[in-house]
Amino acid sequence: MAGSVLTEKRPLVRAISQPERQRLVKLVLTLVFLGVGILMVLPFLWMISASFKNSADIFKYPIEWIPKSWNWTNYQQVWTGRASFAIFYQNSIKITFFQVLGSLVTSSLAGFAFAKLNFKFKEGIFLLYLATMIIPPQVLFVPRFILFDQLGLVNTHLAIILPGMFTVLGTFIMRQFFSTLPNELLEASKVDGAGYWRMYWQICLPLTKPALVTLLILTFTWHWNEYENPLILLRDQKLFTIPLGLTSYMDENGTNYPLIMAASCSALLPLIAIVSICQRWFVEGIASTGLKG
Repeated sequence: MAGSVLTEKRPLVRAISQPERQRLVKLVLTLVFLGVGILMVLPFLWMISASFKNSADIFKYPIEWIPKSWNWTNYQQVWTGRASFAIFYQNSIKITFFQVLGSLVTSSLAGFAFAKLNFKFKEGIFLLYLATMIIPPQVLFVPRFILFDQLGLVNTHLAIILPGMFTVLGTFIMRQFFSTLPNELLEASKVDGAGYWRMYWQICLPLTKPALVTLLILTFTWHWNEYENPLILLRDQKLFTIPLGLTSYMDENGTNYPLIMAASCSALLPLIAIVSICQRWFVEGIASTGLKG
């Protein structure tokens, strides 16, 4: 038709640009991970809330996240009561300290040897050492108990400390990190007359702080929460660690959940402190050793 004006059809919905799409995806992922994070932290918040409640209020439904009456005596009973939680705390600190120290020394020495030294059957020995990770720890309980019983170490802290000073995963972590260091450093030190010990102690080890911190956090967490080995090898209550000490709040009359929650909150303080202080090196060490998912 003459004189008619042709109008172009415009889309009802404006196309989303690439930057806007990326921001939308990032927003959705942030909300999803925020929700997952809240779900993960809810049991921890419930534990803190329950540690200040009475036994009658701890299982009320709906949950009272903020107690109506704060029972501070739970922490007082934990630290000064019959169970002597302070002794359990001292035992856990002692055992975990020597286990972590031994793991750092043995793993760093073995990792340096597998990464930087050349010797016969090196790769085969390393693969055989790694293959021991497939053995379930429960399989070793009986032979380990028989061995320590013959050595007279049952019901002593040495029976817990000695096996914990060696870790296959720790050796793998240190070996991976040492492998990232340039060989030119060792060649230059050889020219200056340095031996293998000096290469390890003065040149390579100071550069492996992220891997050492990663190993420190992992081994501290494992051994601080270890339950099965102390349960099998320790008999006297004065030698118990924190995980075993928590069972002292359970008897034939029932379980004192407020005291268990208060003791559990107290037991988490060293873990929170170490992870908070060493978080930066921990993330760097995980990224450098190839353990990220």
